[in-house]
Amino acid sequence: MTTVRKKPAKRASAAKTSAPRKTRDTKPALLVAMTGKASPAKAAEGDGPVLAYIESLPEPQRTLARHVDALAAKAVPGVVRAVKWGMAYYGVEGGWCFSSGAFVGHLKVMFIRGTELSPEPPVTPIGMGKSTRGVELARVAEIDARRLTTWMKQSAAIPFVSAKKR
Repeated sequence: MTTVRKKPAKRASAAKTSAPRKTRDTKPALLVAMTGKASPAKAAEGDGPVLAYIESLPEPQRTLARHVDALAAKAVPGVVRAVKWGMAYYGVEGGWCFSSGAFVGHLKVMFIRGTELSPEPPVTPIGMGKSTRGVELARVAEIDARRLTTWMKQSAAIPFVSAKKR
């Protein structure tokens, strides 16, 4: 009697891509650094999509994002929210002011016209524009609520308006 062996199935080579992989609990894996998009969250305007984005994050980024969102609501009366490029964006009627995006090990809070803030936020994020500055938060204890609130208020006074809207 002859035994027939089946050839092992060929494994498709993993394409090198910056798209996050899904984890077992079906939440998207976070990116290490900015690559054009922070997460696969779909673009949408309004409070609901931003709150859903925040709730989709793993810990500790979820708790950090909740704190940042609460500070934004207090610091900027009538704040406008949206999910854009896989991050939460915050603005006023005149334009966008700052964003919050979750990455492996931290949450970035980025101010679109950060070079105009006083004092200037310490981090220059990659891929976010020459004038963008921000902070990277890894633990709730690192949140300087007074400083973030000051930057949020300053940023709301000088929103970014794209050339298309001018």
